[in-house]
Amino acid sequence: MEPEEFDSDVLKDFVLAFKKGKLKPIVKSQPVPKNNKGPVKVVVGKTFDTIVMDPKNDVLIEFYAPWCGHCKKLEPVYNELGKKYKNEKNLIIAKMDATANDVTNDHYKVEGFPTIYFAPKDKKNNPIKFEGGDRDLEHLSKFIEEHATKLSRTKEEL
Repeated sequence: MEPEEFDSDVLKDFVLAFKKGKLKPIVKSQPVPKNNKGPVKVVVGKTFDTIVMDPKNDVLIEFYAPWCGHCKKLEPVYNELGKKYKNEKNLIIAKMDATANDVTNDHYKVEGFPTIYFAPKDKKNNPIKFEGGDRDLEHLSKFIEEHATKLSRTKEEL
């Protein structure tokens, strides 16, 4: 609730609208990027559902903080990963500043930075968290290859 002026009538209207299910949640979000054509897609609060939860694509999503040293170290590796898979039609490599945007799905818990999840196209509410491996091109690629539902190239070509 973000009223310009607050009184009992405003509160009453708010409660009635809430009970009728007519309220939309306020989602903290950076502006939607005008150009999102790079190898790593930028996700913001307002585009989380349309990009990450899209049932047509597998998505690898990194939740980061701009001030995080581990995230800064990962950035060139993650960009290289995006370039490696940029021609895959059914795979999106994405990142989201979790300090400036709300994660609108409770299945994506961000408790530290960076946090990386793989969201298979057929199991969006059951993402797979990247844990235990080095955050390098080899381990992240292996993680993608393991969990991707459809890749255009075969594992022998790798």
